[in-house]
Amino acid sequence: MSGKRERDPGPGTLRDPADGASGDAPMTGAQVSYLRMLSQEALEPEAFNTRLTRAEAARRIETLKAKIRLQDGPPHTL
Repeated sequence: MSGKRERDPGPGTLRDPADGASGDAPMTGAQVSYLRMLSQEALEPEAFNTRLTRAEAARRIETLKAKIRLQDGPPHTL
């Protein structure tokens, strides 16, 4: 063991739900705020739900970020 300890990022920090068993816990305060903002920006207010787990919130955040990236891109033509 190197003697170094991993630094705890503190409360409200977004964490990967795959790290540890926290995926089934309620989403963090940071996830609540970020999901609220993204759902408004993506024009999907129904995507915001305060009863999501950390894992569900992380997946929904990634989905909304991808949608927003597509909306911000150049128009596609056939």
